[in-house]
Parts: sequence; C-alpha cells; structure tokens
Amino acid sequence: MARVLILLGDAAEELDSMYPIFRLREAGHEAVVTAPTTRPVRLVIHDFEPGCDAYTEKPGRLLPVDLAFADVRPEDYDALVIPGGRAPEYIRIDPHVARIVPHFFEQHLPVGTICHGPQVPAALGLLRGRITAAYPPLKTDMEQAGATYKDAPDVVDGAMVSCRGWPDLPLWSRAFLALL
Repeated sequence: MARVLILLGDAAEELDSMYPIFRLREAGHEAVVTAPTTRPVRLVIHDFEPGCDAYTEKPGRLLPVDLAFADVRPEDYDALVIPGGRAPEYIRIDPHVARIVPHFFEQHLPVGTICHGPQVPAALGLLRGRITAAYPPLKTDMEQAGATYKDAPDVVDGAMVSCRGWPDLPLWSRAFLALL
C-alpha cells in the first residue's frame, strides 16, 4: 500500500483534512501528517450560511502531527495531499515545502489538492500548463499561475487530482485512490 504525505498547517479546513486521512487509511494506505512543527494543528470549519456572501469560519478540532516539514524525506512517500482552508496561503512560503512539493511533480507521483490546496503548487510554479480545480474564487489565481481552471469536482491531469472543496470529496477521493 502507498505512503501518502498530508501537508497541513494551522487553519487547514477540517473536512478537507480529516476526510482524506480517514479515507486513505480505510483503503489500507498510510497517511502521514506533516506541518511546520510537530505540535497538533488547529483545524477550522468552513461553512456556507444563508445571508453571507463568503464562507464562515469556526474553530475545529486539533489534529496530531506525525513529523515537521524539516524532517520530511519526500523520496519516502508515494503520493502527496494538500488540503484546503487558510493553511495553504502561509505554508506555501515555507522553505521546506518548497523542497518537498516539487519532488512529487518531478517524479510524476500522485498529488491531490483540495479547495485552496492548489495555492501551494501555484506559488512554486508547478501548475503552469496544467488543468486544475480549486475553490471557485481562486480561478484568477490559478490562471495567473499558468493553469487552466476547470470548475469540476474531480479534475484529473496526469498524476494530479484536484477539487473545489469539501462537498467534492467523495468524487475527489475516488479519483485520487484510483491513481494510487
């Protein structure tokens, strides 16, 4: 079975994070959580409420972390998942993330991005010429990064699977697990 690295940080969206971890483990894969440090990350819950133009955010659960970014040896993993939430906007500037993420693209290993997750490979220049989904307001950001944005729940481009957010996770999971 595959060893899958899950790239997280504080303010990662709870469903975007926990659903893939549980789904991967349920399928017999090893899901290894990494973050800037080994302390538990504080997840957040994003929801859509009537009368609000944007999603709302509430505190979520704490999620244990297996190892810090600095300790990740990307060659020890078969795939990568980058959940959404607000975490991608700040972990994308971490120098260890800039070392970890390109490995999966260069080796054509499965990479799954959820919601705001594509902000990480976009910041590293890894989406140029690719097709990706993302949280819909990120369409312009994805295009500015050189990607073609596709508004769909399970966009597969080579070894990369992306989706718009947690409502897409059943279809995204099916597509990602098929790559593994």
